[in-house]
Amino acid sequence: MPALVPTDYYGKITWLGFMPVMSDRTITSEGVTEMPLDLNGFEKDAHYGRTRPSCSRVTLQHPKNTEIANVRQLSILSAEEMAAIALKLDLEELNPLWLGATVVVSGIPDFTHIPPSSRLQAPNGTTLIVDMVNQPCNIVSMTIEQDKPGHGKKFRQAAQGRRGVTAWVEREGGLKIGDLLRLHVPQQRAWSPD
Repeated sequence: MPALVPTDYYGKITWLGFMPVMSDRTITSEGVTEMPLDLNGFEKDAHYGRTRPSCSRVTLQHPKNTEIANVRQLSILSAEEMAAIALKLDLEELNPLWLGATVVVSGIPDFTHIPPSSRLQAPNGTTLIVDMVNQPCNIVSMTIEQDKPGHGKKFRQAAQGRRGVTAWVEREGGLKIGDLLRLHVPQQRAWSPD
């Protein structure tokens, strides 16, 4: 029996980009039209690598700066969810450059809540493994505030449940704007401890 089941949902890549450096103050990203990926992610991105130091998001499991596997190589967001966040922030649009996004897709409903371990697979076989929901952060708020004063402060609340997912590369290859990523989901029921 297959562990993952292909769905009829496809996310069309509408934007690709990377963060060349990490900062604890603001996000500075760059857009690209194509993205070659190896098992470490995208070489130009600050999140590139097989391992990374643990951060505040996993301190309940690992002390800060402990070397752990890098399941945050990519940040994938939904164009539809970004539009919903922009509406709540009273902005015409939410620029992916402000978010540290790697990939923006359109066409998969409730994207932020696709199951962990789902796969997104390009026509050329390039495959990404979804780790988990990417929680809203203060750095994005500060970045938006810098570009659009008065709008960034509401980001964390507006983006709750809409911030996309983190992912890592399972199969090397490349992505380009316009590619359709097919969603494959784990074949298991939802966890029910009771």
